[in-house]
Amino acid sequence: MCGIAGLVVAPGQPAPSLALGQRMTEVIAHRGPDDTGIHHDQRALLGMRRLAIIDVAGSHQPLYGADRRVALVFNGEIYNYRELRRELEAAGHVFHTQGDTEVILQAYLRWGADAFTRLDGMFGVAIWDTRSGELLLARDRLGEKPLYYTANAQRILFGSELKSLLQSPDCPREIDPDALRAYLTYGYVPCPRSIFRDVHKLPPGHLLRVCNGQVSLHRYWQPSMGPKLQLSQTEAAEQLETLLDQAVSSRLVADVPFGAFLSGGLDSSTVVALMARRMQRPVKTFTIGFSEDAYNELDDARRVARHLGTEHHELVVQPDAVGLLDKLVFHFDEPFADASAVPTYLVSELAAQHVKMVLTGDGGDELFGGYDRYLKLMTLERSGALRKPAALALSMAGAIVPDPLGKRLGRIGERMRLPFAQRYLSGVALTRPDTASALRAGAGGAQHYDLPLLHQAGSDLGAGDSVLDRAVAIDLQSYLPDDILVKLDRMAMAASLEGRSPFLATSLVEFALRLPESLRVRDGRGKHLLREVAAPWLPPRAISKPKQGFGVPLPAWFRGPLRALAADTFASRSFRERGLIDPAAADGLLAEHLSGAVDHSEPLWQVLCLERWARTFLDAPAGAA
Repeated sequence: MCGIAGLVVAPGQPAPSLALGQRMTEVIAHRGPDDTGIHHDQRALLGMRRLAIIDVAGSHQPLYGADRRVALVFNGEIYNYRELRRELEAAGHVFHTQGDTEVILQAYLRWGADAFTRLDGMFGVAIWDTRSGELLLARDRLGEKPLYYTANAQRILFGSELKSLLQSPDCPREIDPDALRAYLTYGYVPCPRSIFRDVHKLPPGHLLRVCNGQVSLHRYWQPSMGPKLQLSQTEAAEQLETLLDQAVSSRLVADVPFGAFLSGGLDSSTVVALMARRMQRPVKTFTIGFSEDAYNELDDARRVARHLGTEHHELVVQPDAVGLLDKLVFHFDEPFADASAVPTYLVSELAAQHVKMVLTGDGGDELFGGYDRYLKLMTLERSGALRKPAALALSMAGAIVPDPLGKRLGRIGERMRLPFAQRYLSGVALTRPDTASALRAGAGGAQHYDLPLLHQAGSDLGAGDSVLDRAVAIDLQSYLPDDILVKLDRMAMAASLEGRSPFLATSLVEFALRLPESLRVRDGRGKHLLREVAAPWLPPRAISKPKQGFGVPLPAWFRGPLRALAADTFASRSFRERGLIDPAAADGLLAEHLSGAVDHSEPLWQVLCLERWARTFLDAPAGAA
């Protein structure tokens, strides 16, 4: 696990500054405290920071081909590198290290860009090939590792984190209004945009080629929802158990201590159970809890830890949300309002005291239909031809029935009248369109859920007519890479910890997405097949436990520790003059929340994170972020 950054200029342009390369790598030192390196020539800078997990003493980067005409920097892990190495050695390639980085290099030298179709792993890769004068950037299939870039005819800047690009004075810093709209609705900026106009995220499963100032984007992989597998439940369960075991086993390759995040829910418990089957010593597991019962999963995690005999570490926290906020803002680079980043960072800090790598349960909900919103949408869609009359009836009932039930009925009716993509996205959004629109300074007009940034995501994945498949297809290209995996990467890397997600193994993803709906959702509950497979390994509560999520007590925080910070921030001159948020709308939300009449904690968190981000990244001079 590392961080990469770099700059390549077009022919005839001034040579890149080594000092810039040093700043670009130094600002992401948290991603790789173990080693650093920079390639520098008349046209290119390739820098990296290394967190050594495999081949600790070797695999220094940048790594070069035998004639030093090809240079590579790499962030991530390749889980099938041993198999690829054997194939390459059989073809005559000679290796000088024991790690996975050189496998990528030798694979590129043999197969060119087709090498990335052979990799099973998480990665952001940059290859500078002086033979062709071409820069190649590549990102893993599902977006586990990040990669930003900004390009013009003179140069391309790239990096694992946006803050590396911002070390260059000519990196664009103009806010993209569509990205801001998306953030105020969903709490994150969807790929391929970033918060800055003309700065982009390389989409998952894509390559970017830059040659003589010309930039081209190519997709090398995409998930497919079909054709559906024709298997009995017994056959499907046997295959799933094999694939899960292979996915976990391949992610246990490390030359440093490792463990796992454990919430006590089905996904993380399944991963830990499979780790325990493979390991000769107890698995180190890590859990964070809160004093508020509704947000505390410690008892569930303890139950699984006892059942599996893990070496369990836990911490009940009264987190300093005020003190943490600016740290989180710095590490996310863009406005990001998923408040579960707080416990994710805290459990990463806890784990980093004991290990350098952890396995997680991320991805299980998308693969096996685990989100409650999937089930609600499926119920909503079953109304079919009755949807419009039902929507009208609910809207009328909402106008008559007293609050809060009336508001709830009215909103269900409103959702039922929307087109499919908007109906689904209304369940993903943190903030209602009218609230998000009111917050936007000078926005004018109504805002809708059908942002083109999101609603076309998944449209080319062959999702067909299945409601579940269509929703999952959207999540695979938006919520998973732009929220869930961003949160894991940035918060783990902030603690110099590597996170690996076995559920995102390519073979497992391709299998799960082709399962018929009946093997994913049954009797009003998701993850049917996964529950059947994991039942013999886990205590009954882990199988039956309702999905809880990694939540935080935001409503109470805004009436407690965050109250003064929010009030002071909203009253500040910088906030009121910045022009991103309507101050009166923010004041109104805070007043209503403090009165106890309405829970506005999520939009308040969005506004607070946005302003703290602006102070860090907009008010700072270039190169000081």
